[in-house]
Amino acid sequence: MMMNAGINNGNNKDWQFWQQNNHPIELSYPSIINQKLDYLHYNPVEASYVESPEHWLYSSGKDYYGKKGLLVVELVY
Repeated sequence: MMMNAGINNGNNKDWQFWQQNNHPIELSYPSIINQKLDYLHYNPVEASYVESPEHWLYSSGKDYYGKKGLLVVELVY
């Protein structure tokens, strides 16, 4: 399937791994930024991997809950 997508797409030589049709959203307001952060942080919760966003090991959710995560995170409010 990925090989056919790559061959049929003029932007690729052979294979296509990512979908080409994305829809960028300008993060121009704090409310939009917070909505997108909530979406990212709650994905593992919705997938039933963890009970709370700060429990996901590779998430910046810990930092937003006042704990220290694995990476250095610059909080956005």
